[in-house]
Amino acid sequence: MTHEEMVEFVEKLGGTIVVAASEESGDPEMAWGDTFFFYDPDGVTVPEKRMPFATIVVNDYPGFDEASALNRPGVFRVNMSVGRETFERHSPHGVSIDYSVLDQVIPHPVYAAQSWLSVLNPGANTSEAVKTLLTEAHERARTRYDKKATS
Repeated sequence: MTHEEMVEFVEKLGGTIVVAASEESGDPEMAWGDTFFFYDPDGVTVPEKRMPFATIVVNDYPGFDEASALNRPGVFRVNMSVGRETFERHSPHGVSIDYSVLDQVIPHPVYAAQSWLSVLNPGANTSEAVKTLLTEAHERARTRYDKKATS
């Protein structure tokens, strides 16, 4: 799956706001090119209060998030906020994790404790899993949004 294919897939899930970080939008330079997916079907959530349910990251964040070695040409990482059960099912136990491996579902190098999973350059091994995980992340975001709307 390419970056563009993932954006297209998530947009088809509905109710999604896609934000691409850029110089024009005033985002920090290290985030330029990163993509953030928010569930906000009514477009009423204050942008600063939105929490992404998935992201596509194309840059290392020096001193914070460098384990994936995203500085390699053409390498990007899709990140998905999934439920604890799904996270546990996809997380290896008792082994060290290579956060720079391509086309494998792994815990997020920084946000694993919050049940985020990642895949670097989804390909033949993970494209279908990524679609399933993105759908779950979207559904979780929709459920949270609906709860806020009714409270």
